[in-house]
Amino acid sequence: MRKLFGAALVAALFVVVLVYLARSTHPAPPTTGGNRGPVAPDSSSVDRAFESRRSEVPVEGRGRVVRILADDEAGSRHQRFIVRLDSGTTVLIAHAIDVAGRVSPLQIGDDVSFRGEYVWNARGGLVHWTHHDPEGRHPAGWIRRGDRVFE
Repeated sequence: MRKLFGAALVAALFVVVLVYLARSTHPAPPTTGGNRGPVAPDSSSVDRAFESRRSEVPVEGRGRVVRILADDEAGSRHQRFIVRLDSGTTVLIAHAIDVAGRVSPLQIGDDVSFRGEYVWNARGGLVHWTHHDPEGRHPAGWIRRGDRVFE
């Protein structure tokens, strides 16, 4: 009986790990909520990471573009813009345009949602890895603007 219970426990843990890995390595972009339009994630994970000064944390969020910065051309190119979350926190989005393409068109006032990796700083932090990882070693991120997903 003990062997049977132990085997069942190991099998259950194996399934849980597989489900976790499948969700964390291939997260789904925001879905459509019937007639309500896109359902975007809330920004509580970003706010928690900012308040606890954590970095290299997977986050999802949404907000309004309040500033568009020049592209970062050092190393791999990144489109950069600042988003104000519903909580009032601002976060810099650094989106690798050589991997996922430019979020376009993008204007001040646009609503966006995103998934990526948060890095803390005193000004609100930044989110990068907002795209797929061509080498498959990093959780995939995305940016949604309107009905388009950039990943």
